[in-house]
Amino acid sequence: MRTLALDKDKKADLAGPGIGDYKELEKILPRDYHSLLTPKETQLAIFQVKRYIEDNLCKELNLMMVEVPLIVDVESGVNDMLDRDGSRTPIQFHISNDRNLHPVDAQVVQAATKWKRVALKQFDCKVGDGICTDMRAVRKDYFLDHDHSAYVDQWDWERVITAEQRNLAFLKLVVGRIWKVIVGAERFAQSLFPLLKDSRFPNLPEELTFLHAEEILDMYPELPRKQRETAVLQKYPAVFIVGIGWPLKDGYPHEMRAADYDDWVTDTQDQTGKDTHGLNGDILVWNSVTKRRHELTSMGIRVTAETLKQQLTMAKQLDFMRLPYHQAILNNQIPLSIGGGIGQSRTLMLLLRKAHLGEVSVTVWPKVLKEMCAGKNIFVLE
Repeated sequence: MRTLALDKDKKADLAGPGIGDYKELEKILPRDYHSLLTPKETQLAIFQVKRYIEDNLCKELNLMMVEVPLIVDVESGVNDMLDRDGSRTPIQFHISNDRNLHPVDAQVVQAATKWKRVALKQFDCKVGDGICTDMRAVRKDYFLDHDHSAYVDQWDWERVITAEQRNLAFLKLVVGRIWKVIVGAERFAQSLFPLLKDSRFPNLPEELTFLHAEEILDMYPELPRKQRETAVLQKYPAVFIVGIGWPLKDGYPHEMRAADYDDWVTDTQDQTGKDTHGLNGDILVWNSVTKRRHELTSMGIRVTAETLKQQLTMAKQLDFMRLPYHQAILNNQIPLSIGGGIGQSRTLMLLLRKAHLGEVSVTVWPKVLKEMCAGKNIFVLE
């Protein structure tokens, strides 16, 4: 019975962000919160820090800023499906156009993950070059809490690589450069607003700890994923979890990663000396304001024609292979790449010591959440 209960907990843990209702959220939100910055100071800080991150991310990874779509053609197959269980669907609408003689069925993007890889060819990026976007998206199926909103903003980036760079050492090199930018942004924010340097909220560590999803499972075999992440962040306050999507020893993936962008199927045993798979991962940190796990970015080396087929087979999504994006990969018409999405509001929330995403971005929140936040001295923007 104990094993069945654990399996049920682990399976349920794959389904969403982990907070199930507003009674649970009320217990989680800080009780003694006071923003260190006024709303005006917060806006000044947001745009200064955003500019710092964009400039330095482009410098560290040799990227250029490019325009990015808010809506895409359904038939293109480039919208991000977020996971592989089909539970988070995009907003779709019909554009009648010319009295419905030349209509377009469109979707609001959930992220620019797949669009970016196609765009590398469009912008004639060579090996070592890449692009960065100021991406906006809508994810209607999230439970709206303190760090999940229907409105999503990300620095979605992508860079051309060689076949030889499709390994864990290169992945870690790129992750390290991203981490350098985030740590530098924290220092920059504190130079602008010294109040942010508060002893209650320790600064991010200079070095990021790399742990494979299998290692974390070995450390906490009985815990579901989010509880494993929470536990490991007590020991290492900033981690990059490698290998997200492949089924682990307990039969469950660390997370249900989509099958058609990150490579989570490649065997990496020759690089780790252990039974490991996957060339992707997430940066998670401990948030001292919310006292919870806090995800900043998901990223990875992208699929090849071979690994795309393997992952679509495992995900039972072989019908996707007919779509233009997938055909481009299968026919080697777009570059090999590495890429990811860094949550803008998530990162700003952390660096500016905020308790809620709504303090750094303007979107819709249910009345129950706004009232709950106001009762705890958390005032979301409207």
